[in-house]
Amino acid sequence: MEVAPPLNSVHCRLMRNSGCSHLGKAASTSVLAISSSPKSRDFRISFPTNTDSLKSCFFGAGALSSLKHCCWRFSIPSTCSLSSDKSYRQYMVTIRNDHPQNADFPRFYSKKEKKPFKVPIVEMRRAARERLKKRKDQPRRPVSPPKNGLVVKSLIPLAYDVFNARITLINNLKTLLKVVPVHACGWCDEIHVGPVGHPFKSCKGPNSSMRKGQHEWTNATIEDILTPVEAYHLFDRLGNRISHDERFSIPRIPAVVELCIQAGVEIPDLPTKKRRKPIIRIGKKEFVDADESELPDPIPKAPLIPMLTELPDSQTLAPSDDEEKLLLAEETLQAWEKMRRGAKRLMRMYPVRVCGYCPEVHVGPTGHKARNCGAHKHQQRNGQHGWQSAVLDDLIPPRYVWHVPNADGRPLQRELISFYGKAPVVVEICVQAGANVPEQYEPTMRLDVGIPSDVREAEMVV
Repeated sequence: MEVAPPLNSVHCRLMRNSGCSHLGKAASTSVLAISSSPKSRDFRISFPTNTDSLKSCFFGAGALSSLKHCCWRFSIPSTCSLSSDKSYRQYMVTIRNDHPQNADFPRFYSKKEKKPFKVPIVEMRRAARERLKKRKDQPRRPVSPPKNGLVVKSLIPLAYDVFNARITLINNLKTLLKVVPVHACGWCDEIHVGPVGHPFKSCKGPNSSMRKGQHEWTNATIEDILTPVEAYHLFDRLGNRISHDERFSIPRIPAVVELCIQAGVEIPDLPTKKRRKPIIRIGKKEFVDADESELPDPIPKAPLIPMLTELPDSQTLAPSDDEEKLLLAEETLQAWEKMRRGAKRLMRMYPVRVCGYCPEVHVGPTGHKARNCGAHKHQQRNGQHGWQSAVLDDLIPPRYVWHVPNADGRPLQRELISFYGKAPVVVEICVQAGANVPEQYEPTMRLDVGIPSDVREAEMVV
């Protein structure tokens, strides 16, 4: 840690996703603490605890609240301009923030619009050419799990954690719904967390033009919060693709559960084929199972991690006090992040496919052949799905809702819609129950945006 000499003026440039903004000047008698790495020109500048005036002068009074939860990284170029007067120096400081101050809401894709590819087609073709070039005149390498039919053993504990996190999330949300009001529109799929429903005219359900876009709010259920995304259960992950005639004979289960089963979770009611030897490839798409007759019979073992069970609604009790509600909200938020973070890691090894036209999801190397796509212009495709690589939001939809700054205060106003932010419904429920806002959701929630008290004050905003 080094202490820089007194600065008379510090010219700063704030680098954000939205653009650059110039900051103020620091006082000459203030001292900044600068820590740097010998191999890089990146600096971390921290202010002493008793220099509140310097913070206000350096960043501005309005930006202090938004800097509390941000990690700023400073980089000073090696060429610093020196003035003829030796009483001060001029430093050019570049500030980069990993999380933007404000971010746009996730884009809404209409039913007539195809989803974008996870990786653009041009990039995929370029990567394929690079792979062919590197494998030219090289010996063929053995296929690694899970492509050879085996399970990645290092990801089995993670699969159990994701499975248990999902059960914990469902049980805790059933309990929080008894103390946190959540409303769902009876005509469309929009939901709202708060004492009363929001007044925005955004309903697109049947007869919405007769109601002028007004929502008709009812009590929400767990299915409204966690969108049910189901997929076919595969007995053999590398077996034949599901045909159109088999679409009713194969069970459908939650897609996250199917992903955990293929990653190693054993559920007695949903058996799956467990190979103990790699498959033998006889063609590009043909293979045979290796002979396992000389191996001893497998001994049934207990699960590595105890598996939780979903509680019925009759056994869920509301929290007795505010402290219990706060602890439950924090646990629910941790389970939500744990499930999403673990599912994202599993998707890197176990491929998941999604239809580019409808929400259908398939967990497996290739999509099924059931012709049940009913999206826009499905007649031209004969009901076949347009399979592509899925992203995390396809497997676990976040369901963004309007963020209520103060649940006990005044409700949202229709004229001030541009000042409000959004957050995933699970995060909004936990925040209204008392949990702290996670850092990655602050940009879309717009916590640092001041909300006018009335419409007249909003018209004065530049």
